[in-house]
Amino acid sequence: MTGATVVTPLQKALLGEFAKVFGREPQWIARAPGRVEFIGNHTDYNGGTVLGAALDRAIWVAVAAREDKQWRFCSAPGRNIVSVPVGKPRRQTGERTWLNYPLGVIASFPRFKLKTPQGFDCLVMSDLPTGAGLSSSAALELSSALAFLELTRQKATRETIVTLGRYTENNFVGVPCGILDQGVSGFGQKNRLVWIDCKGPKFATVPLPDEAQFWIFNTHTKHALVDGLYAARHKACLAAAKALGVRFLADATLAQLEAARSKLKPEYYKRARHIIDEIARVAATVKALKAGKLDVVGKLLTASHQSSRTLFENSTPELDFLVDRLVATSHVYGARLTGGGFGGAVMALTSSAFGSAQARRISAAYKKQFGAAPDVLHAATGDGASVIS
Repeated sequence: MTGATVVTPLQKALLGEFAKVFGREPQWIARAPGRVEFIGNHTDYNGGTVLGAALDRAIWVAVAAREDKQWRFCSAPGRNIVSVPVGKPRRQTGERTWLNYPLGVIASFPRFKLKTPQGFDCLVMSDLPTGAGLSSSAALELSSALAFLELTRQKATRETIVTLGRYTENNFVGVPCGILDQGVSGFGQKNRLVWIDCKGPKFATVPLPDEAQFWIFNTHTKHALVDGLYAARHKACLAAAKALGVRFLADATLAQLEAARSKLKPEYYKRARHIIDEIARVAATVKALKAGKLDVVGKLLTASHQSSRTLFENSTPELDFLVDRLVATSHVYGARLTGGGFGGAVMALTSSAFGSAQARRISAAYKKQFGAAPDVLHAATGDGASVIS
């Protein structure tokens, strides 16, 4: 997983900041990209399939070993060092919550028969927007894991690192996510989408036509109960699967669901219908991508959002507004919420003819409606997690 040695502006800034904070150079630098969920909303923990794109924006982690028994962390920008004694990592709260991702990775190492790193200095830097549903958490987990592996002179397969990241999220951070975020960040390739069969898990890539463009509109909105709402959707899906007599909703057919509809709570039916339909949309999207039919792909993306809006109920008025405006705009193939929902961001798939002028008009309309403009990111695909030096 060793990447190119070309020094990027962000890497140069990282080296300079590490020297200012810790007074020396790092020994190792690792990076892991954010991801955009292309299609497959909440299908991952239901044993289904999903498509995602690794982005050309990432979280970078620089580390250097220490002789004493201290793990020292710093998140740039800023010079505040947080020191944690080497030992069994404990969950952090408040302003230290972000430490749960690298500390959770350390806590997870023994589970994967990996040696725990001893004292080190660690600096984290990012050009990935946070709170936009682009999975900065998974990127931090994977980049931390790669850096800590180098410190301890250990090797692990890409599959192991991805699985370790998910294990950290589930068991230390406490979010019942599937493998989507870590899988796309780990297996991403430029100009390709990552396809995941989450039950395996199995990973593959699908070519992305050259003219396809990603635009991400970050609303900066987040439902106050987002963690509880995510967990509630997870619980409802498990309950629906149990009622249908299957382990995962991916194992159920639409015919099974309809036959059992009268026996299911309306909530469980809607959640299950979304998942079963969404898995079918993922398969149809792969087929359309391989045929180069971006217009068909766009319709599937928009249908996915409508299902999230009405059946899974994880959209918001802000996200719906953006999707409606985008799909009514020329050169937009389709749009949908991306990530867990309940706020966050919308992804639009466009042709190269869609540009900043159209994005500004949509942003201005959103500001008029909701009082603040969304952040707009014209993103490109990028390669997966790697060690830089």
